[in-house]
Amino acid sequence: MKTQTRHLTLIAAAAATIALAACGKNEDATVGQQIDSGVNQTQSAGTQMQNDAREAAKDMQAAGSEAGQAVAEGASDMAITAKVNAALAADDKLSALQINVDTDGGRVALKGTAPDADSRDRATTLAAAVDGVVAVDNRLVVQKNS
Repeated sequence: MKTQTRHLTLIAAAAATIALAACGKNEDATVGQQIDSGVNQTQSAGTQMQNDAREAAKDMQAAGSEAGQAVAEGASDMAITAKVNAALAADDKLSALQINVDTDGGRVALKGTAPDADSRDRATTLAAAVDGVVAVDNRLVVQKNS
């Protein structure tokens, strides 16, 4: 819609230029010269319009590419989170219900509690072993026995 408005504006400007040229703005120029001048200005406006359309197309393509990449990264992060949760749930000492896993750009953050220091360290190892994980931030707190 924005591009159409720009194109209509350029066409209107070109038509106004032709009209001004034909009105005898330059009294020394012949009618043919005035028309030629108007045509040249219209061609120039048309070229500018083409360049604007190409630029708009490039912008749209870049925006589409960025959106696709963001969706792919989000899907990848969700898959990593699910795999880390599954790995933690398979461990007999770690409770996936007590550990919150967040993934952003392949960076996994573990928050919650672990029963002991060894289990806390094992959680880091299990998360780091998942394909696509680039770093693990283990914020697990060891539960204190009362």
